[in-house]
Amino acid sequence: MEAEINKRRGEEVDKSTEIRLTNFRGIELRDFPAEIARLALIIAEYQCDVRYRGERLALAEFLPLDGENWITCDNALRRDWLDICPPTRTGVKYQGDDLFNTQLDKAEIKFKNEGGETYICGNPPFKGARKQTAHQKGDMEHVFGGGHAFKDCDYVTAWFLKAAAFLSSCEGKFAFVATNSISRGEQVPHLWEKLYEKNVSIFFAHKQFQWRNNASDNAGVWCVVIGVSNLPMKEKLLYDGDVKQSVRSISPYLISGEEGFIQKYGSPGAYFLPRLVSGNMARDGGNLIMSNTEHNRLVAENSSASRFLRPLIGTTEIKQGSRRWAVWVSDSEIDEANKIPEIGSRIEAVKLFRETSKAKTTRGYAAVAHRFAQRCHQDTRSIVLPKNTVEGIPYITPDLVDPFTVTTDLAFVAYTNELWLLALLSSGIHRVWAEAISGGLGAGVRYSSEITYNAFPVPDLTEKNKADLTRCAEDILLKREAHFPATIADLYDPEKMPVDLREAHERNDEVLERIYIGRRFKNDTERLEKLFELYTKMTAGQTTAKKPKTGKRS
Repeated sequence: MEAEINKRRGEEVDKSTEIRLTNFRGIELRDFPAEIARLALIIAEYQCDVRYRGERLALAEFLPLDGENWITCDNALRRDWLDICPPTRTGVKYQGDDLFNTQLDKAEIKFKNEGGETYICGNPPFKGARKQTAHQKGDMEHVFGGGHAFKDCDYVTAWFLKAAAFLSSCEGKFAFVATNSISRGEQVPHLWEKLYEKNVSIFFAHKQFQWRNNASDNAGVWCVVIGVSNLPMKEKLLYDGDVKQSVRSISPYLISGEEGFIQKYGSPGAYFLPRLVSGNMARDGGNLIMSNTEHNRLVAENSSASRFLRPLIGTTEIKQGSRRWAVWVSDSEIDEANKIPEIGSRIEAVKLFRETSKAKTTRGYAAVAHRFAQRCHQDTRSIVLPKNTVEGIPYITPDLVDPFTVTTDLAFVAYTNELWLLALLSSGIHRVWAEAISGGLGAGVRYSSEITYNAFPVPDLTEKNKADLTRCAEDILLKREAHFPATIADLYDPEKMPVDLREAHERNDEVLERIYIGRRFKNDTERLEKLFELYTKMTAGQTTAKKPKTGKRS
């Protein structure tokens, strides 16, 4: 690159380099790769000299090998980057193994960078919050400065914080390719609350895209690119495939919008929405849950057992139209239930499972072994919502279930007869919101009642609005039923979605979007901009959801 620059400037190409190898700094965790990196730099310089200056001059400067230390063997998340690469004229103390057995553990490398620029390049591991080792969790806790936020964050977020700390001593920019999950769900406030404190902003971003390598079994990783700076910039760029958009500011959700983030809420921000809660948790070792086969066998052997068995539904059952069965015994029915041998033995197995659990809370439920550990069930109709929606599904797919059916903690449930809620949750505008701010599974949606649902901005609904949406919900359910036995997974396959069902959703979208702005939205970008505008109004005065004032720039 240096030779090409010299050529374009009309300067000599065959002169020696003016960029010393000590301008290249590195932090490598393991000893042997650190040694390889040091040697590779020397070889690279020699190869360039051979190409541009000839072998004789190149060899003259290649030998003897120089032992200056520009690669440090250390943990990049534990080491202060300013020690390795200061932005001003200072020395760098070397720590680590000596190159080629030279005695330089106290050496300092002279480094002048007045008027120059520092480029930091790296390849942070893409480790999700649940896949980190204990040592990596320790790294995260160190960088985050304690607390609990780091426990739910991808490993790459620590590099954002380290780079922002580096910019605390100078003006500059940095950018990382990262997992798309850092711009969705709970990770956004965890990361950006700390980044905004360091007075940085996103100056460019590329929305999520799937990255693959050449391996035959490579499934691809969903990535984003986020550029961050502490410099004031009037124009900021947002990329989505081949489309480039110039915007005033970029939200940490990687959309055009205010520099703020959405917090968890314990109840819906739209006061008239019913509560949406996680379903009933068994903590039973599998003993209070039956398959269809087990249910049918038990009822065939003892018909009186049916009074203690209820249909059970979770995310999988919503999508596949299947049911499992729950042993559902009230406190007043324990003696009767225990008279049925299989139910009695299952209750005893639950008691043993809970008594021997390592979790104190689970052991506490041993005294009520006939019940699910955490119960929220109400004997009313309910609207159930999958916790996970896979990539490509055009709508979130809630369903209506009868009062007898129990929802597991693998789905969300709203105990309500307000059918207009199903229309709201089934809408395109709700899908766009969920995809933007929920946690993700690849490009899918990991729904959150506290973030996705409770923070969802909805205009006040009149009785007529509710009646119109109720008819839309009924139409969607009737169209689904008309295609029985096709499942939700079958019906909402983007390539096979029935025309009448798609039309029912289109009518629902039109009714709802006219409630929002009096017409259909032009596109998803306009939908999101309106939603974030309404969210800002809905949460006015709640400063925790916004970027601190110290982080704002002209």
